[in-house]
Amino acid sequence: MRTVKEVSKLTGVSVRTLHHYDAIGLLKPTKVTGAGYRMYDDTALSRLQNILLFRELQFPLKEIKGILDSPGFDPSEALDRQIRLLELQYKHIGDLISFAREIQRKGDMAMGFEVFDKSEIEQYKAEAKARWGNTQAYQDFSQRVATQSQEEQNEIANQLSGQFSGLGALRHLPPAAEEVQEKIAALQKFITDHYYVCTDEILQGLGQMYVGDERFRKNIDRAGGDGTAAFVQQAISVYCSQEERM
Repeated sequence: MRTVKEVSKLTGVSVRTLHHYDAIGLLKPTKVTGAGYRMYDDTALSRLQNILLFRELQFPLKEIKGILDSPGFDPSEALDRQIRLLELQYKHIGDLISFAREIQRKGDMAMGFEVFDKSEIEQYKAEAKARWGNTQAYQDFSQRVATQSQEEQNEIANQLSGQFSGLGALRHLPPAAEEVQEKIAALQKFITDHYYVCTDEILQGLGQMYVGDERFRKNIDRAGGDGTAAFVQQAISVYCSQEERM
């Protein structure tokens, strides 16, 4: 067991910050002595390590707490995703350095803004939040699944696959086509009726997961044909950006 000061010295996290993490329930000490000293064991330090990795990836504290407290949180999988995000950030910084050096070499402004695009990083972060976020949606999903038989779950999964099959049949149309958008509305309603309240924000997160998670992408493409997952994500993006629906 280590005192809060020892943990601060070991990790570089200030005592004040550790006190704040305790106050918001992000990192509680393993025990508090009769004299009021906070003590941390290896399990607490492991959680702190995860917190610091997510902080390096610029996750807000509230979201980190939701992820770490989620019943579906898998530390091993989390580390894989953290590594992937760090790799993406490393590549992004490398591209920025190369871009800056090119400006320096040429002696003038090299017009180009693609290097500032962080959409891939933001997409991967959104997938992590959607996968682990300890949200009301996840709680609703857990409660519903607990009351369903395996046969019922299989039937709902088959129906969901049918939703993607129907969307796949429309891949020849633009994602913004009325028929396609009606299918997206039906998909959102299906998720709400059978899993959890699917807000536009959640739907957008799912769309990103459909293309970012290989397992989702393969299953959706299997149901609707190659390219269905990407098509659905594009159609969802259009659907959620339509102000007249708001």
